[in-house]
Amino acid sequence: MEKIFNDTKVAFSLKKDTELDRAYFLFKLIDSQPLVRIGTAVTNFAIKAHLPVEGLIRATVFDHFCGGVSEDDCLSVVDKMYTKGVSSVLDYSVEGKEEESQFDAALEMTLKTIEFAKERQAIPFAVFKPTGFGRLDLYEKIGAKETLTASEKQEWDRIVERFDKVCKIAHEKNVALLIDAEESWMQDAADDLVTEMMRRYNKEKAIVFNTLQMYRWDRLDYLQKLHDQAKAEGFYIGMKLVRGAYMEKENVRAEEKGYPSPICVSKEATDINYNASVHYMIEHLDSMAIFAGTHNEESSYRLMELMQEKSIKKNDPRIWFGQLYGMSDNISYNLASNGYNVAKYLPFGPVRDVMPYLIRRAEENTSVAGQTSRELTLIKTERDRRKGK
Repeated sequence: MEKIFNDTKVAFSLKKDTELDRAYFLFKLIDSQPLVRIGTAVTNFAIKAHLPVEGLIRATVFDHFCGGVSEDDCLSVVDKMYTKGVSSVLDYSVEGKEEESQFDAALEMTLKTIEFAKERQAIPFAVFKPTGFGRLDLYEKIGAKETLTASEKQEWDRIVERFDKVCKIAHEKNVALLIDAEESWMQDAADDLVTEMMRRYNKEKAIVFNTLQMYRWDRLDYLQKLHDQAKAEGFYIGMKLVRGAYMEKENVRAEEKGYPSPICVSKEATDINYNASVHYMIEHLDSMAIFAGTHNEESSYRLMELMQEKSIKKNDPRIWFGQLYGMSDNISYNLASNGYNVAKYLPFGPVRDVMPYLIRRAEENTSVAGQTSRELTLIKTERDRRKGK
């Protein structure tokens, strides 16, 4: 398999010199754990104290990792990326809300993005987080099979209604819908609900996609059991495969509560798990669709090789590669220029409300070995190339 991910000219073709300089500066900061910790604390304080920092945040970290403050604000970024064959997934990245009115607002925003996707070839998916539609504690209670109070039952019914409404409309408009995964202790309830939506709306093809976090050692087994169920009940499986984003939180909670950690014992074990799941899905592509959400070059090459071995077209609509906006452009743009289906997750929302997402992103980057230094090396290579060195 030809190594295509080192081509920095293609990777950064949309970035002006000033944007490349900003990216270098940001990843340099993210490369330092103490700086990330200090920056996080200062930012949180500034936002809570209502200090006028939004302009600074917008001009630096926000504009690098986010598409805009509203869906309309994202369109120039969407259109620009699509000139290079890279599609967008508009991701309303407001986190940590707990009130019914906020859940209803997230539902309306998701419906709006489905409408956007229906009208634009450049936006092939819509997406939402389960906790955007309901309280994490309630998912946890349902997953633990605890008895609900009368008002909690009504609250859960409203969550089910939100899921059903958004999946039904996605099905009617023929827009694929990604549903993100979150903490393991709320995931069982979310999984059961998403499976029910697949049963209802994935009769002809995969419209509803769940997400498997492959740093969990039990997920391949879960996929295989779901496949048995799908065959028996006659529905298609849509699945986004990621490594996972809550590792430290998961390990801390497992230790505190005295249960075995759901996380694989090592990075290597996670990689094996991820690649095995990709392999399993490609073997069963007749009844599955895969969104490979990964910043890992080796996993991306592996999927490309499997497609080649099985004579699957590069642009087969059942296979998508996905990365986050502002990261791994060397993977996204080089895949697109070679004819593969690629979509960038494009977070958006008010600067203040999106900060928890951005902080999580920065912390994640510092904990993924090699990720930030790889970004820095690529940016430096491209800067040198432009200077004619």
